[in-house]
Amino acid sequence: MTGIVLSASVRQNLLSLQSTASLLATTQNDLATGNKVNSALDNPTNFFTAQSLNNRASDIGNLLDGIGNGVQVLQAANSGITSLQSLVDSAKSIANQVLQSPLGYSAKSSITSAAITGATANNLLGTTGTNATVTGTAVNNNLTSAVAITSATTLSGAANTDSLSSAISTGDTLVVNGTTFSFVAGSTSTGTNIGVGDTVAHLLSAIDTVTGATTASSVNSGKITLSTGTSQNLVISGTALGKLGLTAGTTNVGPPALSGETLTINPTGGGTATSITFGTGNGQVSTLNGLNAALAGNNLQATIDAATGKISITTTNDEASSTIGTIGGSATLSGAAFNGLTPAAPVADPNSQAQRASLVAQYNNVLAQINTTAQDASFNGVNLLNGDTLKLVFNETGKSTLSISGVTFNAVGLGLSTLTAGTDFLDNASANKALTTLTTASSTLRSEASTLGSNLSIVQIRQDFSKNLINVLQTGSSNLTLADTNEEAANSQALSTRQSIAVSALSLANQAQASVLQLLR
Repeated sequence: MTGIVLSASVRQNLLSLQSTASLLATTQNDLATGNKVNSALDNPTNFFTAQSLNNRASDIGNLLDGIGNGVQVLQAANSGITSLQSLVDSAKSIANQVLQSPLGYSAKSSITSAAITGATANNLLGTTGTNATVTGTAVNNNLTSAVAITSATTLSGAANTDSLSSAISTGDTLVVNGTTFSFVAGSTSTGTNIGVGDTVAHLLSAIDTVTGATTASSVNSGKITLSTGTSQNLVISGTALGKLGLTAGTTNVGPPALSGETLTINPTGGGTATSITFGTGNGQVSTLNGLNAALAGNNLQATIDAATGKISITTTNDEASSTIGTIGGSATLSGAAFNGLTPAAPVADPNSQAQRASLVAQYNNVLAQINTTAQDASFNGVNLLNGDTLKLVFNETGKSTLSISGVTFNAVGLGLSTLTAGTDFLDNASANKALTTLTTASSTLRSEASTLGSNLSIVQIRQDFSKNLINVLQTGSSNLTLADTNEEAANSQALSTRQSIAVSALSLANQAQASVLQLLR
């Protein structure tokens, strides 16, 4: 080959033809692959930049699977919350049935006062009572004289005839409404020490001071009459009674009025202790409406018998299963309107309680479904309603993440507990208590649904962002490496034409040598 000598024109045309063939081969390769940069030799900068962009796009694309799974985990949890909300609403419906059921007791706990003369709904205090009196006998106004009693009126109202065996003497006593009057040597009165030589008038005056008598005690026609203050009973005793023609005992003034009396009632069920003062003063109670307002906080209500003036206090329907708390105050003392009263326990209605026990069973079944639904709300092993945590990675470096903490939304986690027949749903209060916890659970579910919705929105936005970013990266890579087919097709056509021309030029360059060859022939 080294012995072959080509003319300059032939050699130039040959080089041009070789260059054109190389360019044509490259163009055809670009058209075949669609890329103008197929290796680092084509364009090192574009090739490696495009490769980096494609690698990042691939890495983010791999993360999309995890993001997609995260979306499904959130949707599974959201679906679970929707079902739990429906179950809670079902439990509410059962509790509301309790409120609409017949009262679970044929009789509620109650107390009823003694008759109060003149008491009405607008005036619980009643009419003012009269003062109590008791009458004995004396023949003169001197305590030291022995007297004959011909007509003694005893506390029991019985008349008798006695003889006074002896005069009042030192050491004798007379007890009036708890105050003891002692007879001592001497003829003057000092406080509750009465001189045996003193006058009956002084004794009666001292007694009136203690009782607050509105009508003075007196001696009329030889008879001693003791009197008390308004609506106050008269209680007497002592060793001097027989000498005055009196008998120990109590004279009642009849049904007492309530003015000035107090009534306390310990907490009933979940109520607040009640303290009532009857009267017309500030903060005092004188009407049925006022009494009911005072009793409301202790789950109690009152009624009055218009015929007798008796006041009845009973538990409300909400606390029908409760017994009225222990009562106290001056209104419960001896002779008072509420004396000797012990609140009666409620009497259960078997049929109604059986119905309520059935509702308890239904309620517990719903709670069991709440537990299983919360356990089943998982996707790919992750359950955001059973305490699991979902962690999502959004970029190839692992620095862009989102952690979503799960919750425990079984019955206990929602603050709900199973009920016991015979203990729960006995009255409206227990049903209302269940409704309160269910309402709280419903609010908790709504709050978590909002949180999940917010997180789902974030994840979906990041999912769309990752898809768009992958497209941007791949587009950028393509811009660096992809060939313009129109341009390459035009180049191919031009190179083909150039190649044809080069072949023709090479042929012309060889014509001179062909002429020499013709001469040699």
